[in-house]
Amino acid sequence: MPKYVAFLRAINVGGHVVKMGQLRELFEALSFERVETFIASGNVIFDTRSKNVAALERKIDRHLHDSLGYPVAAFVRSVDEIAQISAFSPFSESELANDGNQLFVIFISEKPDKAAVEKLMSMRSKIDDFCCNEREVYWLYRRKAGESKFYGPSLEKVLGIQATVRNVNTVHRLAKKYCG
Repeated sequence: MPKYVAFLRAINVGGHVVKMGQLRELFEALSFERVETFIASGNVIFDTRSKNVAALERKIDRHLHDSLGYPVAAFVRSVDEIAQISAFSPFSESELANDGNQLFVIFISEKPDKAAVEKLMSMRSKIDDFCCNEREVYWLYRRKAGESKFYGPSLEKVLGIQATVRNVNTVHRLAKKYCG
């Protein structure tokens, strides 16, 4: 049975607090199996026979909205995709090792069109650098150079689609635990 990870937007941020036990129960109510949560930022691992990711995302979105009373976007990836996302290395090791630099993976629901990618790339700076790959944007944040004006809402506005952000370390830990 396929295993997936749902990265949820709007869980345990902005006053929307959801205990991980409650989140597991909400996913189990959808008839998903072997449901687990991973850290308290809205990462849910589950098994299901379904292979239609877009349908899974819509099903999760609707159920969480109905259950929690506010919109929650789900960005679902298979464990094979998690392995690929974790292994993808858009920036040099030396750049990533610079003191203060952080790499984030931004999950989006669909591959952005050419115009959106061009707009995003026009926002690159000494502080922020980006790489788009499929349904993910890799964001290198050079904190030592100054504070970024770019974050979740800015990204969504530029790309024209919803997104959720995770530190690459979270993705690496998920890959290590679930991808062999």
